[in-house]
Amino acid sequence: MAKCCWLPWLIIILLPLPPCDGSSGADVDPTAGFAAVELTGDMFKLHKPYDLPPEQRYEFRDGVRRMWVLCSDRPFSPGSTTKPRSEILLNVFGASGRNTTLMLHVYGGRLMYYHDEARVVDGDIYDRWFRLNVVHDVAGVGKLAVFVDGERRLAVPGHGGYRHYFKFVVYVQRDPSHYMESRWRDVKVYTKIVD
Repeated sequence: MAKCCWLPWLIIILLPLPPCDGSSGADVDPTAGFAAVELTGDMFKLHKPYDLPPEQRYEFRDGVRRMWVLCSDRPFSPGSTTKPRSEILLNVFGASGRNTTLMLHVYGGRLMYYHDEARVVDGDIYDRWFRLNVVHDVAGVGKLAVFVDGERRLAVPGHGGYRHYFKFVVYVQRDPSHYMESRWRDVKVYTKIVD
């Protein structure tokens, strides 16, 4: 079986935070100054190929959310021009003048900002668990910071918009493998603690 060529993107923190200035973040706790938001089952919405039951593209077992898709699958709704996907939605995501504020893709085992090979966040991401934090400064300067295993790896500008949601997903993108899968556990959303 071919390895996944694209792994989902994830936004964990969507609310204001101290500026994401791109400085070294090896010792930074991305959750410092934030409080966890309680996530309930009714907050999650599953998108999957419209002609398949959920259990054929999604499984939640032992705290792990597993999603998979075949490049030959249908989109999430009849008539949709989007590519096949299995995804979990939480609230509402957007940007000004484009669909997304951030996407992280995996190609050839490298986690990168969109499909920008000049912005590789991690060069060896396949076949291991890793902690991914994304901090989105919505109310401040609009920047995003991406952390892998507690280390800041990327700081990029946001793209505006006033309504945002986050997805963790497996999506057919460029150069798909026949079978693509992602697994997620301990998903958390935080909000800025305001004094």
